[in-house]
Amino acid sequence: MLTVPNLLTALRALGIPLFLYLVGAERYNLAVITLMVAGATDYLDGKLARLLNQGSRFGELFDPLVDRLYILSVLIAMFLSDVVPVWILLLVLIRDAVLFFLLIAMRRGGIPPFTVTFLGKAATFNLLYALPLLLLTATGSGALVDLAFIFGWAFAGWGIGLYLITGVGYARTGFKALRDSRN
Repeated sequence: MLTVPNLLTALRALGIPLFLYLVGAERYNLAVITLMVAGATDYLDGKLARLLNQGSRFGELFDPLVDRLYILSVLIAMFLSDVVPVWILLLVLIRDAVLFFLLIAMRRGGIPPFTVTFLGKAATFNLLYALPLLLLTATGSGALVDLAFIFGWAFAGWGIGLYLITGVGYARTGFKALRDSRN
């Protein structure tokens, strides 16, 4: 468990309360930097796990959990800051709640958890880029803020779409595995 990739993921997890504090204190630029560091460590932990041959089942579960917590924390903070509407927050919450309860049922049935797909990684990538860009829109006005708004919503649209598509795919896989295990 004490591997370099898992320590990077733990460091990323510690950034969640820091991010929430910075948003609450309206220190949006520092909050965005926190998200950028989180994105870099998310990229590095997977690369280092493969490079150093330090992949682990714990890391395979811990990394996506921290990703989900980041996405949820960022969306809640942005909703409270009036940057994103409630429907985006609800779509992500419903998707993750369904998959969470499905994972519990799968575990009870002795079925291994989902294998993360390329589209799932692409969804997370898009959302983790969209959210800091949209957060930058709370910092004022001007050409940079306008560009952040445009690109942020472009990434958000793709990210939410892919997030929901992969959620349906994971759910279908999980329900099929549960059904097959009962036969």
